[in-house]
Amino acid sequence: MADSPLRLTLTVLGSGTSVGVPTIGCHCKVCTSEDPRNRRLRPSLLVRWAGHSVVIDTGPDFRQQALAAGIEQLDAILYTHAHADHILGIDDLRPFNFHQRGPIPIHCTAATLEVIQRVFAYIFHAGPSESSRPKIQPVLFDGGVFGIAGLDFLPVPLKHGSGPCHGFRFANAAYLTDHSEIPEESLPLLSNLDVLFLDALRYKPHPTHSTVDQSLKTVDLLKPRRAYFTHISHDLEHERAESLLPPNVRLAYDGLEIALDTTAGVAAA
Repeated sequence: MADSPLRLTLTVLGSGTSVGVPTIGCHCKVCTSEDPRNRRLRPSLLVRWAGHSVVIDTGPDFRQQALAAGIEQLDAILYTHAHADHILGIDDLRPFNFHQRGPIPIHCTAATLEVIQRVFAYIFHAGPSESSRPKIQPVLFDGGVFGIAGLDFLPVPLKHGSGPCHGFRFANAAYLTDHSEIPEESLPLLSNLDVLFLDALRYKPHPTHSTVDQSLKTVDLLKPRRAYFTHISHDLEHERAESLLPPNVRLAYDGLEIALDTTAGVAAA
């Protein structure tokens, strides 16, 4: 693996849950808040380094997120799983195809690709089309490390209720969204982290997502230097919820940027 110095910029494109915040029809304190940190689009992360860009998940807000973050080029997209709030922005890849004049690699499991092929059947239809279609190049992963433009990514198996999901480790950072449990065998993949993103939906238990308390226990176990909670519902008001967290744990918010000096390898212990 490469071990050259590398500077990453991580941008939170969306820190919200599947229905987003504000939630349609809700008039709670968080949904009516004027604090921009309480406005949460569907979950997604942008990773940039040395002129390269990778997005983890393209939900239904992807067009809005790409414009806000100024994304004009994509080397690849990584998919954690195939739920609607993580894949429904695929059609918005067409402008990237126009500018880049070629398909965009999407890295996912075979199960995730099967859902994408069903939901977006028109993309894979072999016949002619009168309108443009996204051009994507599926690249399946089975748990091993894969490289993109000099940066290694390691899929991290997670449990999302009764279904599977994957987080990703890259250098000394990891992004874990949509998990109710981190399997014992995945814990060694998450050692010696500078930055760790964790699902922290709300305070009350949920069958498919981690709670704030559960994720705090994960932080105590893994001991990253910094942790950021994401996939947040309208149960958490940003300022108050963050005031109750330890200093090395913060709530993610849309537009948050984190600079990270690291190396190009995965560097898992």
